[in-house]
Amino acid sequence: MFVIKLCFISTCLIGLVLLCSAVPLPTDASEMDNTTHHGNDSAFLYFAYGSNLLKERLQLKNPSASVYCVAKLKDYKLVFGNPKGQESQRWHGGVATIEHSPGDEVWGVVWRMNISDLESLDRQESVKRGTYSPMEASVSTSDQDFNCRSYIMNSCVHAPPSPQYLQVIVMGAEQNGLPEDYQEKLRSIETNKYEGSLPVMKELSKAVKKSKERKEETLSDD
Repeated sequence: MFVIKLCFISTCLIGLVLLCSAVPLPTDASEMDNTTHHGNDSAFLYFAYGSNLLKERLQLKNPSASVYCVAKLKDYKLVFGNPKGQESQRWHGGVATIEHSPGDEVWGVVWRMNISDLESLDRQESVKRGTYSPMEASVSTSDQDFNCRSYIMNSCVHAPPSPQYLQVIVMGAEQNGLPEDYQEKLRSIETNKYEGSLPVMKELSKAVKKSKERKEETLSDD
């Protein structure tokens, strides 16, 4: 009888440990085949093609983001605009989105992010307000294809970006080594020539400066 009770208690303890170690995924993320699991950490892959190409921009609100790889999205093109023509107050111009376009391709960065940052990322893309909708993007590298979470604008009315917004995208492309011809294509995009100051640019400048200082400290320690 003692042995039976001991086995029963052991079984219950094992079940409890397994239950506590399970990390459930949010419904909207688990429906996409872009989650990865490392021990007790759950993460997802996010394909960025706009201002979130720049690490410092993405990490302002999503600190867990780390570069997974550079990849391309086939049969889409990069465009700029505003939802229902309502200009972005943050960027004072059109912002990036993608449109289906057979034969074209959009290059971007695949970030690995903790599930804990999913709500923050959705909030940045104004999903609840209907500005962008999450989508499953099938991206590829030279040797593999896989699915990522990405975003596409709703009711886009085309409009040129501000020079500042385009600058952030170009900086991100340079930072992550996107193909040079694609970088040149980004640099050649026409802007609306807005010359006013943007609070977000000041915030980004501080973040980029801190990032450079950390790199220099690391190099000096080596």
